[in-house]
Amino acid sequence: MKASLALCTLILWTAASAQLVAAQAAPVAVQPSGQEVPANLLRISLVFAQPVGEPVLPRLALRQSSGSVIDKPFLEQELWSPSGRILTVLLHPGRVKSGLVAHDTVGPVLHAGELVVLTLDGQEVKRWNVGSNDHDGPRPSGWHVGSLLAGTRAPLVVELDAPIDGRDVDYLVVTNSSNLRIQGHARLDVGEKRWTFTPDDPWAESRYTLAVFGNLEDASGNRLNGHFESPGTTPESAAADLSIPLAVGQD
Repeated sequence: MKASLALCTLILWTAASAQLVAAQAAPVAVQPSGQEVPANLLRISLVFAQPVGEPVLPRLALRQSSGSVIDKPFLEQELWSPSGRILTVLLHPGRVKSGLVAHDTVGPVLHAGELVVLTLDGQEVKRWNVGSNDHDGPRPSGWHVGSLLAGTRAPLVVELDAPIDGRDVDYLVVTNSSNLRIQGHARLDVGEKRWTFTPDDPWAESRYTLAVFGNLEDASGNRLNGHFESPGTTPESAAADLSIPLAVGQD
């Protein structure tokens, strides 16, 4: 009787442990987080609640809406954040960039008009509709930059013209009149199309600037001052930072 009880306890403990491991290994967020991605998508990031500590790429797959697995869509390299919680994988660049051998012989990974599903261990973690190629990159001229309210910690909200890479949240910063960075918390939402910054302390000056790093990118690898699709014979323009004056209002 005691042996049977011990066996049942062991089975229950094993099942509970397996469920806990599975829950820990499941991503809590996937970027791009919007419903649509361009056909020339280059990067996908998975955010985990805690460090995984084991290879994840062999467990990932991209499937078409029919259930068919897309053959070898990823570059065989795992790019982990220093915290060990964020994994970025690249769709094979040779199949993303036109004019390369893999693109012309094997074909692109994604096609406009498709629906694709990202799975981990066979379980769906994210699905996207695939739109047309995006070669433009971030265009600050199309951003709607909000104003600041002096004496408050009301957040600065920047509506972007298109999604940027989810890992580039800190490639936009707010500086004061002494060109010192304002401390606070920045986040991206609305499918990485809205950047919000909440300062640690109330806005106290009359002049602030939104500084945008020149190597800010979208998830297709297009930079603020360059395009992933640029021909190899065309020199890449230098990454130049951009400064946008911020309007400060009174309460």
